[in-house]
Amino acid sequence: MRAFVLTAPGTYEVQEVPAPEPAPGEAVVDVERAGVCGTDVEFFTGEMAYLHQGHSSYPMRLGHEWAGRVAAVGHGVDPAWIGRRVMGDTMLGCGICRRCLRGHQHVCDQRQEVGIRGDRPGALAEQLAVPVSSLHALPDTVDATLGALVEPGGNALRAALAAQLAPGDRVLVLGPGTIGLLVAMFARATGAEVHLMGRTENSLAFARTLGFPHAWSETEVPDLPFDAVIDASNAAHLPATALDLVEPGGRVVCIGLAGDPSRIDTRTLVLKDVTAVGILSASPGLSATIRAYADGSVDPRPLVAATVPLTEAGAVLAGQRPHDAGPGPKIHVDPRRLDV
Repeated sequence: MRAFVLTAPGTYEVQEVPAPEPAPGEAVVDVERAGVCGTDVEFFTGEMAYLHQGHSSYPMRLGHEWAGRVAAVGHGVDPAWIGRRVMGDTMLGCGICRRCLRGHQHVCDQRQEVGIRGDRPGALAEQLAVPVSSLHALPDTVDATLGALVEPGGNALRAALAAQLAPGDRVLVLGPGTIGLLVAMFARATGAEVHLMGRTENSLAFARTLGFPHAWSETEVPDLPFDAVIDASNAAHLPATALDLVEPGGRVVCIGLAGDPSRIDTRTLVLKDVTAVGILSASPGLSATIRAYADGSVDPRPLVAATVPLTEAGAVLAGQRPHDAGPGPKIHVDPRRLDV
């Protein structure tokens, strides 16, 4: 099969590699769509911390936001899985440690992460092998585009839930990228008044086209009481800004990661009686995200600007936008699409 292989920072090729065989408990999936994520870009540039911590190494096959159809299963797996349309959890815990047994496999010390950590090949390939326990079936109303948006959507849903929003609450989302816009969509579904803060007029204008009129630059954010502030940016100074802007008794949720350490004044945290929450992984939110996409309460398809063949994945990772890309922040790859 064909697979996108990253051999060193900025160095890649589409290779012919052996098709995966399902091990006991695994399924092989024909990949229909895979999303390109900021984490993938960090591996492409060589900046990803896992590379320096020994959790990941080149060569590697990226891709952890995906959807496809089960083609084969290994020993011990119900053959009824064959032919099902699915997406999969990125986080694969060891299954036996205290965290895994308590349902926290996404923070297992020994976890593999599909396309990220522990030499588990990712979905920028025609086929992918994963534990069947990580699969989530997709209903007919969730197409391949939506299916590949479940993983980022699960992260965003968890962030919106952590804000504990109620109808009429006001929330400010920092960073109108893919995760920030997904957070805004899930927050809107709760009945909250959603505001977004971003850096570029293009990103703010796109947010407005999605029905978010309250989209501001950092200097334009109105002096309003925000019951929650959700940081979905990669700016090191914004967690402190979030703490400054949130109402006393409110909640600050951090889902973005900066390249440098972020610093907050815990005196402000205490004196404002603020609850601060960190979100890692979509794992606990995947089923609810699929339901939200299936019933139409959240429709993130406009976020996808273009879908490209596997041979264009490297250019996308290098920061080039396809010539026919729309205004959205997300690029998808169809590994089975031939070059045109």
